[in-house]
Amino acid sequence: MYVLSTIIRWGWCPTLITALAIIGRHYEWPLWLLAAVLVVILIIGLVVAISTARERAVERASMRLKQLVGYFNRRFTGDSSLSIFAIIRSLLTSDNARVWGWARETEVAQRIFNTWCDSFTDRVESDIRTRRFILYLRTYQSELWMINSHYYEFMEQFCEVAQSMELPSELIDQYNRLVEEYNAFIQQFRDNIAELRRVARTEIEPPSVKFAKAIPGTKPTPQPTE
Repeated sequence: MYVLSTIIRWGWCPTLITALAIIGRHYEWPLWLLAAVLVVILIIGLVVAISTARERAVERASMRLKQLVGYFNRRFTGDSSLSIFAIIRSLLTSDNARVWGWARETEVAQRIFNTWCDSFTDRVESDIRTRRFILYLRTYQSELWMINSHYYEFMEQFCEVAQSMELPSELIDQYNRLVEEYNAFIQQFRDNIAELRRVARTEIEPPSVKFAKAIPGTKPTPQPTE
């Protein structure tokens, strides 16, 4: 059945052209009329083929976006040890009042952020099952972009803290492992954005998704206290 459906989907145009050519030759149709009919059928076939190929490309890119959503939620949020929130939570033992206060505020923000990510993932999974995902493709791409942008801000804030005070080497190593895996995700997200811009004409540009910066293992230079 699959082979038959594939032949019908992709082979109808050359089959029809061949059949009409044979019939036209048998009944001695005027050459100009036969040529015109065959050209029209060929053009229609090319348009259908291009449209079908584009739809399949959009479907593949959509499924890839869905996979990226699930990967981000699984690896970088919730109770994952690679989450930036898990790293920031380690600063709750800091003697620096400002750093402790920031870490405490981030812990509260994590609950809201995790709820947002869980809700987003649930909506994506639901729409995939009901085949509505492509209808909201631009919306979901924009939402993942916003989620990632907020997440990147937390990583930048942690880097600023690391530049202003000495942190345990284990914590820096943990953050750098996060950066390594996060940047691999960002590269895949950029590739998906570029593909969707090509096949679905989405508006987000790949460079708008930024790579995180690793923290050198050397001791940072403390900034002067204001």
